[in-house]
Amino acid sequence: MPAETNAAPLLKDHINAGSIEILARLIKQYKPSFPADEFIQKSTDDLEAKPLKSRVSHLSTVLTELLIEDYSDTAKWLKQLADNWPDKNINKGWYSFMAWPLIDYAGKQGLHQPETALDLLSHLTRLFTAEFAIRPYIDQHFELTYHHLLQWSQDADEHVRRLASEGMRPRLPWGGHLTALKLNPQPIFTVLNYLKDDHSRYVQKSVANNLNDISKDHPQQVIELCGDWLNDSTAQRRWIIRHGLRSLIKAGEPAVFPLLGFTQKPRVQVDLVLTEQQLKLGESLVLQAEIHSAADQTQVLVVDYRVWHVKANGTTTAKVYKWKNIELLARESIRLSKSHGFLKLTTRQYYSGRHTFEILINGVVYNQASMNLLLD
Repeated sequence: MPAETNAAPLLKDHINAGSIEILARLIKQYKPSFPADEFIQKSTDDLEAKPLKSRVSHLSTVLTELLIEDYSDTAKWLKQLADNWPDKNINKGWYSFMAWPLIDYAGKQGLHQPETALDLLSHLTRLFTAEFAIRPYIDQHFELTYHHLLQWSQDADEHVRRLASEGMRPRLPWGGHLTALKLNPQPIFTVLNYLKDDHSRYVQKSVANNLNDISKDHPQQVIELCGDWLNDSTAQRRWIIRHGLRSLIKAGEPAVFPLLGFTQKPRVQVDLVLTEQQLKLGESLVLQAEIHSAADQTQVLVVDYRVWHVKANGTTTAKVYKWKNIELLARESIRLSKSHGFLKLTTRQYYSGRHTFEILINGVVYNQASMNLLLD
């Protein structure tokens, strides 16, 4: 068993010499002719220098070299192994990670027998996740795969239900983009409709992440879908909507705020003052805003600000910064202040020129002010 330490291991270290040896023994239980010693020797060759995904790919390649029987025969004992895995808790670290090479192998080698492979992947996903392995099937065998995805979205196992959503994410991190689904997300929406009230937070997170992915290419479609979902919505569904709209919220998209319980078309007047009209790189200013209600009822507001940064070619690009959520009583006024620095960062390149600050209330601009940034 891999040595336990107090410090959390790097993800890549979940696939190590010890876990490879355990994996070899597990395979041999269900495939007695499996050359376990050769697998261990080849799999651990130059292992330390490899990052996580390279380790997975390397072990998958070794399995391909050593498992020379017909894929359908391999699938039978792999399903038995999956159904008798020593620890199916996805949070148990290395026990889950060492299943990843098996899933990668099953996905890559099963493309010529997709029906067999899809059935196998639905068993293996419970050990870790088959979200990466399933994507070539969506590209190359869409109709068959989609039929399975629809069935999986109603499976009793949360890992299988999550695979139906996570595997279809058009912008899955580490998984590349699914071009056809980026262009037309309607097949995804059909699957997500089955999952919108799922009781598993594991599945809920996937549905929200899927919506967030889609919103980057089709914001209006996601907004309309979430609007429909709000009708007779459960607590789980409202959680999914809030987290699925997070990129649109961050971008200050006005149409999302009423969906989240904030006031539609706020009746306010905003005064804005910048404490500095000119700054050098490394210095800060303070935004001072006074918000006055012109309504006879309480308004629920999201106050953000947007900065239009000067680019190298003299044009500008916008970035929204979060400020504060408030409940503004009828005819009430409130004062807010916020420090903003033009600090030297490796993640942002500043250019001299006129920078404009806008105050956003529920995504709508209510006032603006400008200042000049100097680099020397």
